Amino acid sequence: MTLQTSLPFEKPVAELEAKLKELEAFSNEQDIDLSHDITQMKGKIEQTLNEIYANLTAWQKVQVARHPDRPYTMDYIKAITTDFIEIHGDRIHRDDRAIVGGFAKIDGQKVMIMGSQKGRDTKSNVESNFGCARPEGYRKALRLMKLADKFGVPIISLIDTKGAYAGLESEERHIAEAIAVNLRESFNIKVPIICIIIGEGGSGGALGIGIGNRILIMEHAYYSVISPEGCAAILWKDRAYSDKAAEALKITSKDLLQLKLADEIIPEPKGGAHVDHEAAAANLKAALLKNLKELSAKSPDEILQDRYDKFRVMGKFEGSVE
Repeated sequence: MTLQTSLPFEKPVAELEAKLKELEAFSNEQDIDLSHDITQMKGKIEQTLNEIYANLTAWQKVQVARHPDRPYTMDYIKAITTDFIEIHGDRIHRDDRAIVGGFAKIDGQKVMIMGSQKGRDTKSNVESNFGCARPEGYRKALRLMKLADKFGVPIISLIDTKGAYAGLESEERHIAEAIAVNLRESFNIKVPIICIIIGEGGSGGALGIGIGNRILIMEHAYYSVISPEGCAAILWKDRAYSDKAAEALKITSKDLLQLKLADEIIPEPKGGAHVDHEAAAANLKAALLKNLKELSAKSPDEILQDRYDKFRVMGKFEGSVE
């Protein structure tokens, strides 16, 4: 494993990897057998990485979720599906590349798979608007969900967005209404819906494609009503308090599982999904197939009731007033 882009807290690993490269280069140039030292160095790198990732703070997990090398929706689609046929446009305005999706097969089972999409460089980021969908993106997502419902095909939604695009053009085309309609209509879809937060799960932008029978979350992803920076700017008037806000918001996978907002945590490879895309995809696929099998045994009416009951109990607490 070699870190292509190191996060601030990964600096000790990056330094050890640099020393390992020097050691390997010296061994080759001088024709000296340093295999024992190289093996020890690799072991130290793995140990250091394990120690770092076993004790990540909420803010550090947010940074991992935003890692530029992390797999995105299309990476997972290519890794776990076959016969993918992408569907474009919302039939009203245009095709929003911040949300992609279409029919595909996972181990022979037909599904509708869609999700947020970010870019890897300036050109692709501009094309996908950095993963922040406009109204037409959510209307396209609704079109895909209704198509899946029509043909009796389960829906897979991969979420990775810091939020919906809140610019003037989005307001002109009614971004709030588009998301609200998705929330309402998602409860009328009679096929299973499985939502997976693969990176960032931010605000209504995530919720617009986040109503499902199962809410799964990758180990180092986060799901929140607001970004830590936004929360810090509101409460402390200073984004420097983002780490404090991240802790207070309870946005990590463990927090969400404990609060029963997420149903299952999908483990990531050592060092995060960005280190090993194949292993991350394999883990996601295994969790997905397990939940699909469980939901496939339910009738359409049971699917609807299951989804309704799931969201009705969210935010429900027991207590007493004295």
